[in-house]
Amino acid sequence: MNNDDVTIIIPTLNEKEGMRWFMPQLRREWYNQLLIVDGGSTDGTLEYCRENNLLVIIQNGKGLPNAYDSALEQATGNIIITVTPDGNSLPNLIPLLIEKIREGYDMVIASRYKDHAKSHDDDFLTAIGNKVFTWLINVLFHASYTDTLVGLRAYRKSALVSMALYKQDMQGYLKSKFMYMNSWETGASIRAAKLKLKITEIPGDEPKRIGGIRKLNIIKNGTGVLLQILHEKIIGNRFIKYAALWNNKKKNG
Repeated sequence: MNNDDVTIIIPTLNEKEGMRWFMPQLRREWYNQLLIVDGGSTDGTLEYCRENNLLVIIQNGKGLPNAYDSALEQATGNIIITVTPDGNSLPNLIPLLIEKIREGYDMVIASRYKDHAKSHDDDFLTAIGNKVFTWLINVLFHASYTDTLVGLRAYRKSALVSMALYKQDMQGYLKSKFMYMNSWETGASIRAAKLKLKITEIPGDEPKRIGGIRKLNIIKNGTGVLLQILHEKIIGNRFIKYAALWNNKKKNG
């Protein structure tokens, strides 16, 4: 399989142990471009990358959404894969995600709750939260997801542009207080449904986290996701103008 048009984005923040587990399983023939985006690691993640000749982008700003933004600015692939290198994302699902995009889908999600798949990293609160937020998105935006918050997924780049996920700036004050309000995972799940893009899910187990500590603050993250969902319901399709701005920016260099 020729994957010259695939870019894999790996955001890192103190993920040395996870990277040591993940990277040896990432096969070179799966992608053309690998973008590791670091948010300020101090645990040896950067040293590990240098020792293994892995190019690292230092992200602009804090938080996962800014890491994605920094990567997208340099992404050359028409297929974008996002993974978490903390043990939660199984590398062997990547070819399946790519295959589904090549079948014509705009976004493919490796769902932790589809068919036989399960999350081994959920606790009681995260399991309830993930399912409640997914239910809410399905009801409000007429979708049929089983998992709307998982990070392991594939996008057609043109779909990312149409969803205007890059540098979302419509949330103003609330976004400044809750950085997860512009989460790509939540935003893409909602906006793909709004635009009626072609979406599918594949079942994918989520193993337990490897090394380090969970970055997610359950209360702040949950509040941010809820605010993002409600905000998206209020604004409707007004985000589309940002896609045009992104297109113009790319055309003009």
